[in-house]
Amino acid sequence: MRRADARVSPQHQTQFREEGYFILEKAINEPTLDLLRNACSQMIRRIETQMDEAGTDTIGINHRHKRYFSHSGWYRDIPALKRFIFGEVMADICRQTIGPNAYLFNEIFVVKAAEVGMHFGWHQDSGYIPYRHTPYLTCWCALDDMSEANGTVYILPYSKAGTRNYVRHVRQEATNDLVGYHGDDPGIPVIVPAGGIAVFSSTCFHRSGSNTTNKPRRAYVLQYEPEIIPDETGGGHRDLADPFLLHGEKVMTCSTE
Repeated sequence: MRRADARVSPQHQTQFREEGYFILEKAINEPTLDLLRNACSQMIRRIETQMDEAGTDTIGINHRHKRYFSHSGWYRDIPALKRFIFGEVMADICRQTIGPNAYLFNEIFVVKAAEVGMHFGWHQDSGYIPYRHTPYLTCWCALDDMSEANGTVYILPYSKAGTRNYVRHVRQEATNDLVGYHGDDPGIPVIVPAGGIAVFSSTCFHRSGSNTTNKPRRAYVLQYEPEIIPDETGGGHRDLADPFLLHGEKVMTCSTE
């Protein structure tokens, strides 16, 4: 069985500070990959049931048999996910990037269907929060071997984007995607085996291509915030805001009970 190696090096830390991202090629072990893939299948079934009930093939940026993009507190339905979400691999990544305090902000499965999977335009994750907030962390976990052919994610380093700050985004009517970079740089493709993780700031631009292969392309995205992002009213919090690290120590249990 392939061994995972999720160590964040000083070189990774420097690249994150200067360019907004780094890549861990072997970070998730095989049993955890199986767990994540099974949870992803459940997500697709749930979205398709919602589409059936609504009599539609599109809900938000989800498109039946083309692209699925769902976020929720999945570990509340599948407690075994906590071992990864709140485990030592993610704790180390958070400590070495956003610091000693971390809250789970979002948990997202992204699937591009075989041969017809749609692309995502250039965006910052912060582009989906239309007000001032502290940048947060995105960990894009490959559940399949990633290639340009199956629509992997592309990263645009700060030095190529010309900014490390939030940029106002424009919604594309055809897909409901938000787009914030309109230049011609193609970006850097994340070519990793299943189990690799692309780690990047919410202000780092990224995109993904279409899946032209005969197999689906699956990714699991975890996002962590160094401080709780308030909602639009300022009276509550946005998305999950589940405590994970406090002063560098884990405060969320990894028990599956």
